Parts: sequence; structure tokens; C-alpha cells
Amino acid sequence: MEAKRGLCHNQLRGRGESLVSCRPLSILLEPLVNAAMPSHAHVALIRGPDRRASAYRALDAVRAEAEPKVRSEVLIKPNFLSDSIQLASSHVDSVRGVIDFLLSVAQPPRRIVVAEGSAGSTQQAFENFGYAQLPSEYDVEIALVDLHAETRWAETTIFTEGERPTQVRMPKTVLEAPCTISLARAKTHDVCVVTLALKNMIMGTLCQPDRVLMHGFGAHPLRRQPVEAKFLNINLIRVARFLAPDLAVVDGITGLQGNGPGGRDAIDLDVVAAGVDVYAVDAVMTAVMGFDPTHMGVLHYARTYGLGCADLDRIAISGARIDEVRRRFKPHESTPLQQQWQKRNADALLAA
Repeated sequence: MEAKRGLCHNQLRGRGESLVSCRPLSILLEPLVNAAMPSHAHVALIRGPDRRASAYRALDAVRAEAEPKVRSEVLIKPNFLSDSIQLASSHVDSVRGVIDFLLSVAQPPRRIVVAEGSAGSTQQAFENFGYAQLPSEYDVEIALVDLHAETRWAETTIFTEGERPTQVRMPKTVLEAPCTISLARAKTHDVCVVTLALKNMIMGTLCQPDRVLMHGFGAHPLRRQPVEAKFLNINLIRVARFLAPDLAVVDGITGLQGNGPGGRDAIDLDVVAAGVDVYAVDAVMTAVMGFDPTHMGVLHYARTYGLGCADLDRIAISGARIDEVRRRFKPHESTPLQQQWQKRNADALLAA
């Protein structure tokens, strides 16, 4: 099986197997001082209060890059941090906009999977947020999948406090999907400052008991800053080799600010961002939210190792300009600690 973004090739061996890289990760993640980083990226930033229309228009604006990614089966990964608080979770109208776009391409998918592993009850979220009606609304097969019911896993290595190698499980439902779309909501976060398309694709799909390990600790009561910021940013990059989405959409119609990623502190932005480079999409939305993308750990590592284009100067934006729609989100109260994500042995942990 080929890892996402073509960074390496891997073999999947049996149920709950490990992912074995055929090329040393140290080669893949050498600082690319002289190597050719992605020279540019294209992100749509569409302004408007209608989620469905804006999601469609955002993808339509990057159609030339997005349409070739579409396959006969497409997996859409929304964000259900909560099964009851809509502000903390992806709105079904955004999903409708994405499906509208998928069905408009020259060779539309024959099957669309909407898959999530909610922090609460995924099935309850499907019901509460109106997703249960989706299969009856379209003339294409739409399957609602609870990733908590996954039985086929592949393992990969991350690191926890003390630089201990630890295995986390990734669902084969996602790994084997020929096209994946991360549909996130613009929110502040308690570890990464913001949580957008990349983090949504990874943290909401990993086996639920393993998610806390990504923070560097074995249990939630043990978590502490800034240690978890150091480990989570590195671990996200490690797992992104396999789970980075083919398309990224961030719904910023109404964002969540303050002590996110949960809560009810809403802020109206009326924008949707989309593109095929998840790092570029996240960089643009980070700036729209009033934060500096160069200060985000994941985006720093993406730039350093050439994983995507996270440099705003290299991103062509269709639609609105960032300065036209920028609105400063109230940061999480622990943001000063979160911004201490820098780790002196990051290169070694990423190359191990």
C-alpha cells in the first residue's frame, strides 16, 4: 500500500499489523534545505453565509486540482467532537455541499462513505445533526460509518513522554479509501492552538483508546502543557504520512473560539476554505482566524520537511483575500503554553 502524498511505500500484513516503511523515514524527513519543496498551492476562500453553497463553490474554485482526485468511492470525514453540540461539530449542510460537488464531476463516485469516530456517540451524532437523512436525498449510495465499529487496523509508531515508541491503530476503512476528504470546522484548540483539516482527519479516525497517546501520555489526567504540545505536533506529522486527506475543506461559516475545541463560544466568519493541499488549506484558515501560521507546530514541520505548502507567500488564493475576511478568534487560555511546541530532538523523533 502506498502512503498518502507518496512519501513512502508500505506493506499491510494481517489484522492489526504494523506499517513497515520500505524507505528509511530518515531519508524521507531530512530537512529539505536544497530539495524542491512544493513550490505553490491553490486554496479557495469563499465568502457567504450559506454552508452548502459555499462548500460547493469552494471546491468548484479548485476543480482543476480537485476533480482528478475523485474516485469511484469517496470517504468524507466530518468532525463530531460532540454528539449534541452543533457548534463543535460539522454541519450536515457542509457535507451536502461536498456531495453536490462530487456528483458534478465528469466521473462521479458510485459510493460515498461518511465516516467518523465521534468523541461521543457517532450514531447519536448522525441522528442529532441530520446526517441520517443523507442516504435518501441522493441517487448515489451513501453509507454512514461509525469508525468505533472498525475491526481492521494497521499500526504505526508514535512517541510518548520520555521518547517512548508507542503503537497507535489506524482504521483500514480510511487507509484503503481511494479518495478521502477532511471536512473540518474552524475551531481553537487546547493543544495545537487551532484544529482544522489535518488534525480532524487523524484524531477522529484513530482507535479511540489510542488518541490520548498522540498527546504523549497514557491517560487524559496525566496530560500537561507544554509537554503534550511538543509530542502532539510531532505525532500528527508522523501519522499524516498515512492519513493526510486528498481534499481538505474547512467550514468557517461559524467558528468556535476561546477554550475550544468544545464549548459554545461562536464567532461568525462566513467563509469556507478548500484545496488539495491540506497544509495550505490549514495555513490559510489559520491566518483567517487571526493566528500566524508560522507559529503553528504542524505547519512548521510541514514547511521544514516539504510535506506541503504552508507558506502563505506561495499559496494562490481564489475568492476573498485573507485580509478581507480575517477576524481574530479569542485564543484558548493556554495558548502561550501551547506555543512552546518546539522540541530540540524533533528531527530524531520524526526520522526514527
